[in-house]
Amino acid sequence: MQNILENLQQVHNQISSSCTSSGRDVSTVKLLCVSKTKPEQMIKEAYAAGERYFGESYALEAAQKIESLKSQGFNDIIWHFIGPIQSNKTKHIAAHFDVVESLDRIKIAQRLSDQRPDDLPPLKVMIQVNISHEDQKQGCDEHEVEELIKATSVLPKLEVIGLMGVARIDADKDELEQSFNSLKALRDRLSATYPNLTELSMGMTQDLDEAIACGSTEVRIGSAIFGAREYHK
Repeated sequence: MQNILENLQQVHNQISSSCTSSGRDVSTVKLLCVSKTKPEQMIKEAYAAGERYFGESYALEAAQKIESLKSQGFNDIIWHFIGPIQSNKTKHIAAHFDVVESLDRIKIAQRLSDQRPDDLPPLKVMIQVNISHEDQKQGCDEHEVEELIKATSVLPKLEVIGLMGVARIDADKDELEQSFNSLKALRDRLSATYPNLTELSMGMTQDLDEAIACGSTEVRIGSAIFGAREYHK
């Protein structure tokens, strides 16, 4: 049985320690609790511990959880979609999420904007960049980011707020720092033209320290909070 409260305390302690080492204010780094494949009860436990930011990767499963939790009064959770986006799932994502971190194609941006319900505020989006340069990884190349932001910024129901990247899982410290610093440099350069581009979602359990040192504003942590992922047939 996972002790989610203890796990969260350990994660926050690590974030705090990393911020201290990097000379950063801990308030500048947000924890996104990655709750994909996890039951509602675990989300409620993290919520009771004070967490309000949760990340999901499976649109249909997430939509059901979000609707259920909202019906129980959990209305102040900020839901982030962090997985690959299939065209046939954009309607669910547009209707249920507050933030999408994995946008990498203008076709998907157009669908999300078109399908965002009129009674909801603009959907906040981050552009996912393939900072590890792996063919199997989601995300656009660095040279494609500015064009995608330019095209997305004119869509009426989307607001571009930052960049997201996933480093290579077996990268060493030097490679991690190179990947994360390149994403920060790209964000810094583009924010001169797009001032709302403030977020940098980078860093997970295994590379949290390097990500924070390189300027991450959000770390995505799942298994260190909730335990190993659970896949249901």
